[in-house]
Amino acid sequence: MITDYIKQARISNAPFAVDGEFCIDEHIVQTLFRAALENNGDYADLYFEYNMSNSYSFREEHVKTIGQGISMGLGVRVLNGDTTGYAYTEEFSLEAMKQTAKTAGQIASGNKDVSPLVIKPRSLPDYYNVPQISNDQPINEKVALLHEADKAARAYDSRIANVEISFSESLKEMLLFTSDGVMSADRRPMIRFGVQVVAEQNDKRQGGSSGGGGRLGMEYFSQDNTSAHWHGREAARVALAMLDAREAPAGEMEVVLGPADSGILLHEAVGHGLEADFNRKETSNYSGKIGSRVASDLCTVVDNGTIANSRGSINVDDEGNLSKENTLIENGTLVGYMHDRISAKHFNVDSTGNGRRESFQCTPMPRMTNTSLLPGDSDPDEILSSVKYGVFAKRFSGGQVNISNGDFVFSLTESYLIEDGKITAPLKGVNLTGNGPDALCHVSMVGNDYQLSDGLWTCGKDGQSVPVGVGTPTVKLSKLVVGGTGNE
Repeated sequence: MITDYIKQARISNAPFAVDGEFCIDEHIVQTLFRAALENNGDYADLYFEYNMSNSYSFREEHVKTIGQGISMGLGVRVLNGDTTGYAYTEEFSLEAMKQTAKTAGQIASGNKDVSPLVIKPRSLPDYYNVPQISNDQPINEKVALLHEADKAARAYDSRIANVEISFSESLKEMLLFTSDGVMSADRRPMIRFGVQVVAEQNDKRQGGSSGGGGRLGMEYFSQDNTSAHWHGREAARVALAMLDAREAPAGEMEVVLGPADSGILLHEAVGHGLEADFNRKETSNYSGKIGSRVASDLCTVVDNGTIANSRGSINVDDEGNLSKENTLIENGTLVGYMHDRISAKHFNVDSTGNGRRESFQCTPMPRMTNTSLLPGDSDPDEILSSVKYGVFAKRFSGGQVNISNGDFVFSLTESYLIEDGKITAPLKGVNLTGNGPDALCHVSMVGNDYQLSDGLWTCGKDGQSVPVGVGTPTVKLSKLVVGGTGNE
């Protein structure tokens, strides 16, 4: 049954595949479970992974590097109450895998006599059906994209002095067995394309960037607003706009967040605080506040791992739970957290499908997938016209957040002054400072123009990185502290 399922799931390249060097069957799985649970842990899972990635870099009008990496291994987790035992191996001999399972079980030894159930395959949806993964297509097609973006950026304006381009692609194949009888297999493609340029004029230099991707193949580049040519020109446009940027004003003022990329502020300043491990440990600002008002009633926040081809989407999480759309804040009221197996048991709820891990070397934990503020009823032009004097935030480079209280500082890479309801001068040196829950309480208008950010974002937590998506419509905050060197 297991080998038939692997064939159906297209887990075809990994060393644990039917046609590979090593083949998993029921006997081997049960042998590993017996080793993992011989010290009477409550539960165990076996996470097999194979990941093949390629990377390309381009600068000074030439391809500089082409690299390939392959990683593979088995991670074994054993749970005993709140204790986790974890061990991994990169060797697929039965003896090495048994020793790995024994080690994890010894860390989380217990008193229960648990026997693994009969393993049954779980049927999964397919939120990223890619006809042909980019890894399987000729290298010269990818190199052509690098040249295309470089030429487009340089042709945009003679002031473009430097162009750097990167392209990465990967295919991760995972196979998961749980001691409570579930088997899941997933095949996760990913591409990411990025262009960075520098514009020079007299003694001024400014940078600009553009990029995107997702769980897609080369078809990503077939659209007008996602082609390599478009990204090259867009990066050049941003850099040239910033050449004329004025010093940012400073002080508390109205701020309008542009659609799509502004979702990274929501992700960092609010989303992390809604991951259930922080709330289980009572280290989040949202701990114990289910049912409480935590935002403007215009705000509904969801985490949705089922968006087709999005960077943060998953068919199944790394604990074998189906991906879901989970409402976290509904009309300003906190209604739920994002859970993995451990936090779901603690709160006596079902897992939300947010148990994620970076690789077989890591334990799963509650992580976001695609986190969004849902659209409202306001027209974006109406939102802008309501602002007498403020800042329009379009692109973010990242920031710092204190999970325990939600305080944040974010830097903007593209922003503009709003005067008398109109976007006027580009600004430089803009930082946004505030508190996540407080900022959501000052949301006074929400646009009807929701956009999901193109596939660029990677989230770090406790040393692990996973791909995520973010999205928002245009949003007006009635007040937020803007850090700059100019005068308000």
